[in-house]
This record gives sequence, C-alpha cells and structure tokens, in this order.
Amino acid sequence: MRPALQARASAQGGLVTRAQAKAAGYTERELRTLTAVRGPWVTVRRGAYVERTLWDSLDVHDGRARLRDLAAHLTMTTEHLMSHDSAARTLRLPMLRPKEELVHITRYGVGGTRTEHGVKHHMTRLGLLNTRLIDGMRITGLARTAVDIAREHGFTSGTVACDAALERGLVIEDLEAELVPMWCWPEVTQARAAVAHARAGAETPGETLLRLLVVELEIGEPETQFPVRVGESTAWTDLRVGCHVFEFDGRIKYRGTDEGGLADRPVNDILWDERTRERMICAEGLGMSRVTWDELLGVRRERTKARLRAEYDVTTRRFGDALPGHLAVAAARIRATNPRVRPRAAL
Repeated sequence: MRPALQARASAQGGLVTRAQAKAAGYTERELRTLTAVRGPWVTVRRGAYVERTLWDSLDVHDGRARLRDLAAHLTMTTEHLMSHDSAARTLRLPMLRPKEELVHITRYGVGGTRTEHGVKHHMTRLGLLNTRLIDGMRITGLARTAVDIAREHGFTSGTVACDAALERGLVIEDLEAELVPMWCWPEVTQARAAVAHARAGAETPGETLLRLLVVELEIGEPETQFPVRVGESTAWTDLRVGCHVFEFDGRIKYRGTDEGGLADRPVNDILWDERTRERMICAEGLGMSRVTWDELLGVRRERTKARLRAEYDVTTRRFGDALPGHLAVAAARIRATNPRVRPRAAL
C-alpha cells in the first residue's frame, strides 16, 4: 500500500475502504487488479479490503471474524452499535463458536431483527447504557453483551458468556439489571436461566461446560477454584464437590506460545508437573477426575457423565462426602491471605 493509505490501514486493523483507497490515488483499474483472485488484496466485504498477507495470517474463526466486524462498521452509513457476537469478539469475551458467524449490530427503531449480506440487524426502541468505544466502534457493554449472547444462542452459550463476564469482575447484579427491560423480549427465558446458573471462577468455556455437566450429576453445587496447599505453592482446582475435584484439560495448556497457546516449556515437563500436582492433591484426601474438551460434547457427553459419577462414588466410599476440616480451614486461610486475582471488568 502507498504510505498515505498504509497509515489509514494501520489505524483500522489493516483495513481500508474503497473510498479511502480512491482518495489515496488508486484508480478503478488498480483496485480491480489488486482485489482479483489471488491478488495482493482480499475483499473482506464489499468496499473494504485488507492485504492478503495479513488475512492469511489470521485465525479463521477469530481474527478474520473481527475484521469482518470492523469492515461492516466502516462501510455502514446507518447509526449503529456493534453488539452480540461482534461485541463479544471486540471485548475478547469467551463464547462458544456459533453455527453461523455473522456480524451483529443493534440499531434504534422498530423492534425486530433481519439478516442482510452477513449482518444481523437487531432493532431496539430503548437507549443503550454503558456502551464502549473500542477500535473506533461503539459497542454494547460487557453485561449487556453476555445477556445478548444468551438470548441469541441459548442457555449453554449464554452461561459460558455470563461466567466469563463474572470472571472479568462483574457481579451477578450487573447481569440481572440488563434483564429488567427485556421482560418480554424474544428468548429472554434463556437469558434468565443463563444468568441464574452463572458463577465466577471459570477461566475457559471448557470449565463452564464441565461445571454444567457436574451439576447434572446431582451430587451437590460445585465450588469453583478450590485452593489446595501443595508443598510451598497453592493449586487452584477447577471444581470441587465434597472430597472430589474435577479438572478440565484444554489443549491450550500444551500448545506453544508461538502457536497461540500457553506452554512456554516442553510438553513433557508440563505433563510431569501436572502428574506431580495431582498426586499431591490426592494425597490430601481428595479424589480427582480429568476431562477433555471432546468429552464434553456430542455422544461422548453421556459416557463422560457416567464415568464422573462412578469416580465420584469411589471417592465418597474412600473419604466420605464431607470436606475434611483441615482442607476447609486451609482453603479459607488461602482465600483470605492470598486470594486468586481477577481482572477488573470494563463494563
């Protein structure tokens, strides 16, 4: 790109509009050549382009989706707010992948929705509070976005989004306040259920899905992020019921940082440390179950439930169903003196 247009692109996540390109001196013939099949530019949507090298480097379901959101915003002349999935992507709010990845906007006007050219338009008669300006886009706030995800995609997706919002520092009252004006809106029942089941402590969508599965076992309310002293450090377990803890194992822990994961050392070292940690936790009089992502979905989910119930029953026969006093006291002391740090939320 020419310097003047490159400056525009740098301020817009790599995107430029057709009008901006023409203002920088590009002719119609040049634009046709640049955006041709296998040309150096990719048409993100009509009238919005990005260099192919950047496009090819982006994650298909995240980076490219966020560019589509921004492209829609830059080429749209109607006043709007980015909302629902688009707001969640901008806020980096974890959510389950939708069946169809659309740009979502909310506009003032008569109620209802419609989808045109990959953009879903949500209409509202009410003003929206707690909006934010990010990357030049006005978006719905964190609480409203989480509740909108529940209405749009249902209970499970909504609970994932609401859990993530609470983990980001919101309180349940923030989510409940967003439900008040929605008393007769479409799918508000799903949103109410998601808010009612939301809990802080889930660091990933997988941990939320695991918690919902454990709730279905009817063995008691799972406690999130239960601390156990292991040697000189503290192990924060994902979930605990009675004397049994449940851990979600996501692949991101074993993927290198150069691939977008969290692993900053050899996988064998991580696995060895995990097994050592597990032995030390269980030595305190606790049982443990580990679950991977694919065990929480599809036909394997019911088999996973049966396995977890069987493992929990074994623990109960060995240690009972009440948490030992020394672990309860130690957990209370850890939470009082060395609490798990949660980020402050941006509403």
